[in-house]
Amino acid sequence: MTTITVIGVGNPERGDDGAGREVARRLGALGFKGARIVEADGEATALLALMEKASSVFLIDACVSGAPAGSVRRVDLAQSPLPDARYGVSSHGFGLAEAIALGVALGALPPRCVLYAIEGQGFEVGAPLSTAVSAAVGQVVEALSREIQALQ
Repeated sequence: MTTITVIGVGNPERGDDGAGREVARRLGALGFKGARIVEADGEATALLALMEKASSVFLIDACVSGAPAGSVRRVDLAQSPLPDARYGVSSHGFGLAEAIALGVALGALPPRCVLYAIEGQGFEVGAPLSTAVSAAVGQVVEALSREIQALQ
């Protein structure tokens, strides 16, 4: 059986930066047995620790790349490099992009490591998710539900 870990990354107090964590919350409410679904602030070493011993990892984070707000990119990190974008960064400045780069360099990424990047537009403190990002969260929950079910 595949060990599945889903990591929703972000800060729910900063508008669209909370998208990844909202995906994790909604997936958690669906009660997938055999899948570990967690929320993380995005600090690189914590992300790598969460990926340990998993055969399949799904990361969800907000990004800023210039694409329209609410755009979703699915990237198989075993096949493709991390897209050029700005991802949420921990207070120490060592976040998701650095975790992926370090995991690649150390050969520490799981065999299946997939990123869902949701294009954000507003990251103000205290703001809710934007309408476009909220819709994208629903799309990612549906897509991940299918992926998790296919692996179980």
